[in-house]
Amino acid sequence: MARATKYHVKNLATKDAEATVIEVEALGEGRYAITLDGHRSELESLTLPHGTVSMIIDGQSHSVEFDEKGDEVDVLLNGQYTRFDVADERKLRLRAASAGFVVEGRQVVTAPMPGKIVKIFVKVGDEVTEGQAVAVVEAMKMENELKSPKAGKVTEIITREGATVENGAPLLVVE
Repeated sequence: MARATKYHVKNLATKDAEATVIEVEALGEGRYAITLDGHRSELESLTLPHGTVSMIIDGQSHSVEFDEKGDEVDVLLNGQYTRFDVADERKLRLRAASAGFVVEGRQVVTAPMPGKIVKIFVKVGDEVTEGQAVAVVEAMKMENELKSPKAGKVTEIITREGATVENGAPLLVVE
């Protein structure tokens, strides 16, 4: 029997939610055992040529798309989009070791995906705190709140409300 890997998963759309621990055990040939809240489920997965993953979980079929961006994973499951922070035990230890890390210097807030700028909460000259909401991007019929990476002053706003932006497009600058 293979050893299960523990993942700490946090739904980023839910404010202040605790991470959920999910244990994943590879059973071979695209099969996995997933344990969540003490309930064990078996999952079969098959990656289709266009990148979608077809999964059968406890006898129910699901179509899933994943887009990994570092520790964050965007999941499109049965037409519902959600972003998760995913970390195994090793990543959690690394995060704890670097907990004193502070973002310094000029920081550019960028679009996490293609979409439309719905709202900009700040203007040039505004003082912001780390984690403060600065803009909202709508993508795939979901609104994504973008936060300031550091405390500082907004020195430049590169986009405008209503603008369509590409993935990685610069939106504003905090110094």
